[in-house]
Amino acid sequence: MTAPADPHRVRIEASDYRVARYAAAAIALSVAEAAIPTPLPGVKPGLANIVVLLVLLRHGWREAAWVALLRVFAASLLLGQIFAPGFFLSLAGSLASLAVLAPAAHLPRRLFGPVSLSLIAAFAHVGGQMLLARVWLVPHDGLWALWPVFSATATIFGAMNGLIVARLLAEPAAATLPGGGRAV
Repeated sequence: MTAPADPHRVRIEASDYRVARYAAAAIALSVAEAAIPTPLPGVKPGLANIVVLLVLLRHGWREAAWVALLRVFAASLLLGQIFAPGFFLSLAGSLASLAVLAPAAHLPRRLFGPVSLSLIAAFAHVGGQMLLARVWLVPHDGLWALWPVFSATATIFGAMNGLIVARLLAEPAAATLPGGGRAV
């Protein structure tokens, strides 16, 4: 005889566990990336975006959005930057990336694979951050002089991250899940 189900117990779906595992990986990459010295504030490889793009291509936009937003909040909390300007810049970049990835994920895969999507997301991320910085932090048009530097880094890191995602997608699913779990 089995015990009756507790009506107050929350049902946790397999996708919730999957999102938690991927978010943990993205958070770890963000925290590790924060230790990398950069020549210019905001110039980072965006390693956590590899995880977000992988989730998008494997499990869809909704799960990718959860991973991206959990990463922004948790990494900012762990780094002691929650609700600081860097948090809002990261959030703006993530929201802009998610906004362009929603329709871009439906483009033909043979023309728009991981590298193309990563580049689109990288430019949206930089654009979202630049717009917020211009409106809120640096209300001067001189900020746009940094656009070529940020565009170059978005191109380099976006392509690099997209190639990594393409490689991960080509491998068996169990080998690429955080914690070595099996894909559901």
